[in-house]
Amino acid sequence: MPEYVGAIDQGTTGTRFAVFNREGEMISSAYEEHTQIFPRPGWVEHNPVEIWQKTRKVMKDALEVRGIEPSQISSIGVTNQRETTVIWDKRTGRPIHNAIVWQCRRTAEMCESLKAAGLSELFSERTGLVIDPYFSGTKIRWILDRVPGALKRAREGELVFGNMDTWIIWNLTGEHVTDPTNASRTLLFDIGCCDWDDELMEIIGVPDAMLPELRASSDPGTYGNVREDRVEGFTMPICGDLGDQQAALFGQTCFRAGEAKNTYGTGSFMLENTGTERVVSKNGLLTTVAYKLGDDRARYALEGSIFITGAAVQWLRDGLRIIENAAETERMARCVQDSGGVYFVPAFVGLGAPYWDPYARGTIVGITRGTTREHIVRATLESMCFQTRDVAETMEEDSGLEVTSLRVDGGATKNNFLCQLQSDLMGVQVLRPTVQETTALGAAYAAGLASGFWNDLDELQENWIIDRTFESSMDHGLRESMYSGWKKAVERAENWASSGDR
Repeated sequence: MPEYVGAIDQGTTGTRFAVFNREGEMISSAYEEHTQIFPRPGWVEHNPVEIWQKTRKVMKDALEVRGIEPSQISSIGVTNQRETTVIWDKRTGRPIHNAIVWQCRRTAEMCESLKAAGLSELFSERTGLVIDPYFSGTKIRWILDRVPGALKRAREGELVFGNMDTWIIWNLTGEHVTDPTNASRTLLFDIGCCDWDDELMEIIGVPDAMLPELRASSDPGTYGNVREDRVEGFTMPICGDLGDQQAALFGQTCFRAGEAKNTYGTGSFMLENTGTERVVSKNGLLTTVAYKLGDDRARYALEGSIFITGAAVQWLRDGLRIIENAAETERMARCVQDSGGVYFVPAFVGLGAPYWDPYARGTIVGITRGTTREHIVRATLESMCFQTRDVAETMEEDSGLEVTSLRVDGGATKNNFLCQLQSDLMGVQVLRPTVQETTALGAAYAAGLASGFWNDLDELQENWIIDRTFESSMDHGLRESMYSGWKKAVERAENWASSGDR
């Protein structure tokens, strides 16, 4: 009898394969970073072939490091950086262009044209999204318009589209499929009926022949079996597929309406489960599909999408070179009493929720002769917490539910200083679980439920254990003063770039 469930977590900066036991403990994993490509300011690309090669490598490495046999894996779940867009030749499997990453702002003008045509309300009602370069639809159209002959080939069924989940599953199984959580991030999907929308496809100009088949996020019918010629020894079924933030919500076992989590990765994403009812935001949040289990009705979530958090720390390392690794930031931030009046708005690719400004740019304000690299590091960590508070306050206003505690996950939550700072700047409890790779865990849960490895959601909830609770200890007046300074800094960053100088 298989002892484990596997999960492919294909993220913005790298790919992990993780192996979980029945208690939801990660017993082995392997991780590989991939290249970040920046053709122009505000543009971000990945090489999808490189990502596929790294995926194969981590699948084998994670088993070899612990002596696990493929036959011990019951099934595999996939989770992925959402919105990142790949188009490839259906016959050869070769991409016709680099993947355009979710952070990329190259379609800002196309989005402005759609809004100017009065289509914002239509897209919001159908998709739960705002018209923004963040989402896949305009990225698809951009590639079709720029690669010679691509639009004609797409209409004739020669080219197919997928977010990274679809690309990975295609390469593993030969199946062209996705789930509602990923489909709901394309601007082409009606989240009410959970199906592709012909009218929206026509407006953006995406041929329906390109789109993947829809299956439940946790699907007993499977997404297909891994082909042994793709990854040696692997023949198990893929039974789960969730966009990364929905996977983290699922991995945090936020199964009841009103339960929320925040994931700190390249960006940060706060999601609140709203049950089977769609809650429409009036303040810049998104309504998205949270998950769909088998034939059950889809569950929905409110989402606040923050584009740059962990990526700002990566920039400190690779761009400014003032740190050697992310772990240093905790020690450095503790070296100073505060940020010395420095505020860092990391709007490298614009601002997401609740501002939705594609023309905002990264801004550091408040620098004096006394500013040190420690102040900038601390201001970077503060920016992650301030952006989360922006979203939490908006979420409270939209849902009518007070955020009294926050479940957190992602690599940055290893930083105790950051978690305490988040509690202080929001004035709420921050709860960190023992398993912090909840994105991969959520994908494993989806697959394990479908394959019968786990029986039901109650069994999964028993696995959720708190590692540490952080209690707010900051004076209310100081908290509000710091947040007021943050809002002033955001005003300086907004609308910095115009369409002509991006």
